[in-house]
Amino acid sequence: MKQYLDMVKYVLDNGTRKKNRTGVDTISTFAYFYKVDLSCGYPLLTTKKMYFNSMLYELFWYLSGDEHIKNLRKKTKIWDAWADKEGRLETAYGRFWRRYPVPEISLDGEVFVDESNPWTTREENGQLVFDQIQYIIDTLKEIKVNPQTKNGRRMVVVAWNPGNATISKLPPCHYTFVFNVSGNKLNCHLTQRSGDIALGIPFNLACYSLLTMMIAKECGYEPGEFAHTIIDAHIYENHIDGLHEQLKREPMKLAKIKIADKPFNELTFEDITLEDYKSHPAIKFEVAV
Repeated sequence: MKQYLDMVKYVLDNGTRKKNRTGVDTISTFAYFYKVDLSCGYPLLTTKKMYFNSMLYELFWYLSGDEHIKNLRKKTKIWDAWADKEGRLETAYGRFWRRYPVPEISLDGEVFVDESNPWTTREENGQLVFDQIQYIIDTLKEIKVNPQTKNGRRMVVVAWNPGNATISKLPPCHYTFVFNVSGNKLNCHLTQRSGDIALGIPFNLACYSLLTMMIAKECGYEPGEFAHTIIDAHIYENHIDGLHEQLKREPMKLAKIKIADKPFNELTFEDITLEDYKSHPAIKFEVAV
């Protein structure tokens, strides 16, 4: 995929060397942006073999709303480095996507949803939570029926809570995304505070593009564009050789995705099929923890 290779080359040519918490220096640039047209195919990288199944298990873990990886680690080990032996995480994306905590004490004049809101649930511990994903789906369906009744510029999902993020071992990197409708096309923009270009960004691109396609199908739209802003876009110095190898490789034709005709909340791993995927061989990159 040309957009990805252009990013790799830009960061290698223009980045600044920076130290970081991992002990492995990076070549880093500020606020890199790209976008892809999802009507041209599913943007799973072809210049190296991508482990689609791991990404798909991770996406369904996000959508489950689980705050732990007890079930995910049976399928993939990609989150093990940040969990304790019981599978508990200090921060979990899906917990905020599907179960964002709602303050129940507000300032004078400030408003929050309560239990009468259709997207809230009272959990066993007494916490009121808000399902951001269901809110997006219901809003998109309402816009589809009557675009004059809803403001289509408020379809925002956040995975960032400052009170958690300031002390978490790994607060969310891809911390907010916004949906937008253009005609009959559904677009998504992801903002990411920190992006590992060799390992993380290919997964993020594949994950959020697929999520956009799934929600588009549920709500009766065509997939539009996936746009991505990476605030600290970086390459670890021990990844440079592998990325130079990718730059030598010619991108292949993009794969296709088939999504089963089922309601969004009933979809499972087996309902998503990757078709016609061909790639160059895998390149091993070490994970910086």
